[in-house]
Amino acid sequence: MPANLQDTTTLNNGVKMPWFGLGVFKVEDGSQAVESVKAAIKAGYRSIDTAAIYKNEEGVGQGIREALEENELTRDDLFITSKVWNDDQGYESAIKAYEASLERLGLDYLDLYLIHWPGKDKFKDTWNALEKLYKDGKVRSIGVSNFHVHHLEELLKDAEVVPAVNQVEYHPRLAQVELLSYCKEKGIQLEAWSPLMQGKIFEIGELNSIAEKYQKSVAQIVLRWDLQNGVVTIPKSIKEQRIIENADVFDFELSDEEMNEINRLNKDERVGPNPDEFLF
Repeated sequence: MPANLQDTTTLNNGVKMPWFGLGVFKVEDGSQAVESVKAAIKAGYRSIDTAAIYKNEEGVGQGIREALEENELTRDDLFITSKVWNDDQGYESAIKAYEASLERLGLDYLDLYLIHWPGKDKFKDTWNALEKLYKDGKVRSIGVSNFHVHHLEELLKDAEVVPAVNQVEYHPRLAQVELLSYCKEKGIQLEAWSPLMQGKIFEIGELNSIAEKYQKSVAQIVLRWDLQNGVVTIPKSIKEQRIIENADVFDFELSDEEMNEINRLNKDERVGPNPDEFLF
């Protein structure tokens, strides 16, 4: 189990990825993105997750540069993720999309580049492009996002590189049991987006008693549940106090009974689209 905010899981290619990071979905470009990233890095976060479609890569990049200077860190201390959007799927366009993301971020490389959604019918061509970027040493690791088991099976038929990560919607109402098991079996690290169900997690009454027992917030209980299930987690916040609070999950451990109690809250309920229906 990770013991602190900088602890890492080792991906299937040997690259070390922090268990805990900051997600910036729906964080506005400009000062909001800059200040969120700076607050997270100052608080000890070393992983930042963005995407081309979030339209905040410039602000994220500026936040990274300012935080490195202010905290006397180097680029190698951080783990930065971005993603190729559906419009840029395909071989040539995915390579161009990677270069465009780097330029917006003002970085020389990414630690992880993901196919954002399986989309309609191009993810194999896109994966070939990511493999090329990886083999050319332009990105440290490559992976996918929002892939069901059947998408992974299809990809692995021809892939030369097994995805290092599959980032999916994951929270107590969507426990992704089969997918988590499959990814563990294949050596693919599962990562949670929207681990707090975009705030809806606070409506689940059963989590309150566990939170009270540990004198923690419901959010902290859920993020701890992620980690104990072996899932990397990237909660989003733009408030410095919340960014600090979210990461304060390393001083307690949920019992097996409590883990099972939270596992039983699953209803296969999504706050985002179903990847099988998000086809464009």
